[in-house]
Order: sequence, then C-alpha cells, then structure tokens
Amino acid sequence: QVQLVESGGGLVQAGGSLRLSCAASGRTFSLYAVGWFRQAPGKERDFVAVISGSGGTTTYADSVKGRFTISRDNAKNTDYLRLNTLKPEDTAVYYCGVSARYSRQSNEYDYWGQGTQVTVSS
Repeated sequence: QVQLVESGGGLVQAGGSLRLSCAASGRTFSLYAVGWFRQAPGKERDFVAVISGSGGTTTYADSVKGRFTISRDNAKNTDYLRLNTLKPEDTAVYYCGVSARYSRQSNEYDYWGQGTQVTVSS
C-alpha cells in the first residue's frame, strides 16, 4: 500500500507560480507512475500531467503544456509539479495519484492523496 500527502497549494495572483509536492510512503515508489489531476467545483477530475517511474517520460494536458512541469526524486519518494504562469482557470483542488500503468485516466490510479487547493486570483 502507498500513502500520498500533497502540499504546496495556496492563493496566488495570475501570472504567479507554485510548486506542489507529493510525498509517498513505501519502498516501491519508483515502480509507479505518478499522475497529477485537478478538480474544480462541480466538475470532473481532469488529467494534468503524468511521469513514469524512472522519470524519463512525461505527458501533459494541452491546457498546461509549457506552463507546468512534473518531476520526481525517487530517493526522496517525492513527486513535484511546478506551476508557472498561473491563470484563474487553473483554480482547483490538485491531487496526485500512483498507478502501475502510465496513464491519463483517473480510474487507473490505485492510490490518491488528500488534495491541495490552488486558487489563482485575477
């Protein structure tokens, strides 16, 4: 079993930056792909980015490509999502999850963190 804890969310003005962290328990973190998803009020949980277990492969949603960067440090059992040039429409609760599959589909993720709120003011 893997436990995930997100941190780093907050309130930021449009154009600002944040770095989200996803700390994992367990010794098998490097075997999992890590995905970030976000959910705004009244909307579904949407894919943001995913990184392979080795960190060598990444994929982004079109809406964040060029602004967000996903990375991981397997020695620290931690994944990161750097959010740059934030827009009001990026406001959501951000969740990290781990999956045995490299996937953009939330239903293929086995474990989730509790989420961290990101609010972007205009």
